[in-house]
Amino acid sequence: MGTWGTAIKDNDAFADVYDEFFDLYNKGEEPETISKKIIEGNREILEIEEEKHNLWFALALAQWETKSLDTKVLSTVEEIVTSGADLKIWLELGANEQDIKKRKIALDKFLEKIKSERPKAKARKRTKAKTPIFSNGDCLIFKMKNGNYGGAVVLATDTKPETACNLVATTRLNQKNKPLPADFENAEVLICNFAKWDDRACVDWCFPDCYKKHSNTYEVVGKISVELIYEANNYEGKGYLFKPMWASWNMNIIAERQFESELTKPKPSQKITIKQLTKKNKWWKVF
Repeated sequence: MGTWGTAIKDNDAFADVYDEFFDLYNKGEEPETISKKIIEGNREILEIEEEKHNLWFALALAQWETKSLDTKVLSTVEEIVTSGADLKIWLELGANEQDIKKRKIALDKFLEKIKSERPKAKARKRTKAKTPIFSNGDCLIFKMKNGNYGGAVVLATDTKPETACNLVATTRLNQKNKPLPADFENAEVLICNFAKWDDRACVDWCFPDCYKKHSNTYEVVGKISVELIYEANNYEGKGYLFKPMWASWNMNIIAERQFESELTKPKPSQKITIKQLTKKNKWWKVF
């Protein structure tokens, strides 16, 4: 777990999902569409036992506050609370008896709240002009649980002030020393086949709103040239070697999960290189 706290909102995963929901909601998107994007774009959270409940709690609260609570989401939360599944995870993570009692009270109150009728939907807020966190070609590194460094490359910048996202490609870098720009240029893109992922290239549009909580995770170590252009409104990735998703800044978690999976499962056979996604070359079929 990132941040520990007995209150429902005292968790990094909860905050990321909740913020992502209202970032899109305040831009005018409908709750049903937002919910689908969140579930699809945060599948890695659903595969982490100590985090997955927090996604459902955040989604349920956001839906309740916008008077769009889906019966399946409510049923999922109710099952988590009444079965004691969340408390079991807390026990396994070493929570003491006092925290378990506080958590149970918080869970019961939360369930009671979202089962009640909210008078009216939360009003949409006027969004402020935003600035992208990184620039094209920035090479980001992060530390993983195995002590090695992983990395990601910023492929594109969405300059629209209401979104200002970065398109980030996570790499297969997994080394003891801090990677250099040359390491990124020669790296492969991380292809995920852990859990329910089916050879998905880890290339995502990341929201600036969610970055603050992850600012200590990533470090820029240089820049490489990105000659290709990626459009933020190409949601399906038509013409690309990947289908981009909308996500939070969870590249480190995804890389850790994939490399852990490969200890017992073969890595994906598909291969995409950073050069293919950054350099113009008549011999490469990139678009």
